Amino acid sequence: MTSASIERTFTQADFDAFAALSGDDNPIHVDPDFSARTRFGKTVAHGALLCSVLRALCDRLAPGWRQARQDVVFPAPTYAGETVTFTAEIIEDRDDRKKIALKAMKTGEIVVEGHAEMVK
Repeated sequence: MTSASIERTFTQADFDAFAALSGDDNPIHVDPDFSARTRFGKTVAHGALLCSVLRALCDRLAPGWRQARQDVVFPAPTYAGETVTFTAEIIEDRDDRKKIALKAMKTGEIVVEGHAEMVK
């Protein structure tokens, strides 16, 4: 397998649960009234929540390997109720290291993009 993908649609309850689990209760993620007054206009997903889905895809491509690095950018926000397609594709495959391109997209717009490095 050289690529993997999955679709997810997060809810505000997912944002709240992730905040409770991670301790990241920044109001931009969990407070709709606060978020309404920001440039986003509503709550947005935690970057770490999105990255955790991408990490799981890396594990599909390199089972049993560990992630040594993940470098990503977030060019657009992800809101509750939006369907996001997460993809990971091996772009360099060596015996001791795999470089994986990461991307998450909502309708026509990239919300996460970057690379991961998996090592044995």
